[in-house]
Amino acid sequence: MSLVTLLPFIVLIGAMFLMTRSAKRKQQQAAQMRNDIQPGSGVRTIGGMYATVKEVNEDTVLVDAGPGVELLFAKNAIGAVLSDDEYNRIVHGVEHDLKSDSDVVPDDASSLTETDEPAADAAAASDDKSVDLGKKDTAEEPAETPADTTADTEAEAAEAKTDEEPKKTDGDSEAK
Repeated sequence: MSLVTLLPFIVLIGAMFLMTRSAKRKQQQAAQMRNDIQPGSGVRTIGGMYATVKEVNEDTVLVDAGPGVELLFAKNAIGAVLSDDEYNRIVHGVEHDLKSDSDVVPDDASSLTETDEPAADAAAASDDKSVDLGKKDTAEEPAETPADTTADTEAEAAEAKTDEEPKKTDGDSEAK
């Protein structure tokens, strides 16, 4: 056999070796993380539940998921051990920020305007005419021709006639 025919097999074996090596390293890191769990640390289970560790045994972990709720998990069910800041941010909503003395961004944009007038006074003092985008102004409509007014009158009469006629609801129809 020549080297050219063996090259794909050598590359394939090398890739498999590298993949198994990285997977083994990840497994060792996960096992080390699970062995380093201490009571009082925050954890996330593989199911996505956040809890505080109360007791660590050889193969199990007793966690406190809430007031009066203690759960027993296998160590393999612990997905991650969280730092105190991250656990408090996720579970309690506590943001630990070093820039707490900086400017606070308001919840709404009303405080961003620099006017001292209340909103009603500002609207009354405004010289701008309110614009209704849904309707045309009467000044902008073109002058109607007599034919247009006749068609409009006939349409209005037909509309009024249909409103006066009783609606048939019993299934009878005039079409045959």
